[in-house]
Amino acid sequence: MDTAELFRWVLDNLNYWVVTLFMAIESSFIPFPSEVIVPPAAWKSMTDDSMNFILVIVFATLGADLGALVNYYLARWLGRPIVYRFADSRLGHLCLIDRQKVEHAEQYFREHGAASTFFGRLVPAVRQLISIPAGLSGMAVGRFLFFTTIGAGLWNTILALIGYFIYKFTEIKTTEDVYLMATRYSHELGYAILGIAALVVCYLIYKGRKSKKA
Repeated sequence: MDTAELFRWVLDNLNYWVVTLFMAIESSFIPFPSEVIVPPAAWKSMTDDSMNFILVIVFATLGADLGALVNYYLARWLGRPIVYRFADSRLGHLCLIDRQKVEHAEQYFREHGAASTFFGRLVPAVRQLISIPAGLSGMAVGRFLFFTTIGAGLWNTILALIGYFIYKFTEIKTTEDVYLMATRYSHELGYAILGIAALVVCYLIYKGRKSKKA
């Protein structure tokens, strides 16, 4: 299924449970781009009454929490040797996980502590894996869920705003408009959404560090 067909399927089948399910998948060890779900869902909430903009963010964040808890408990119960064995396996590589990525996530967790489960949700290379070192370290689940919810909520808000702005400031008003645009700019569309989200995240991190220094 190419990007255009994927966008059409998403828009034709979107509801809160689909958003929750795919965001849980995205937040676990199964690779799936959140950029394909949240912006279209937010855009759809502007076109009809079947979905609500705020509830899109709420259910997307709920899904992200569920997926993060899967990684957290698997890492906590299985332990480091099995986690790294999985990262070295063919199945792990199919899930886009390898030893280097897990080591990078652990290093990020060591450097930033518990707050890394918040900041890590905003870093594309770390977002799906930051739950693993949290589980391996035995971080309290309540604290883990608190930081994860805030970080995932912020990320989903950014993605939802992208969908809102697409509806508000472009001529893309119907599903057919989205399909035609995705057909014409299939690869560029995915990169553009991810690029805009990355720029917003960088700006927020910059402002946060600047205010912290002040």
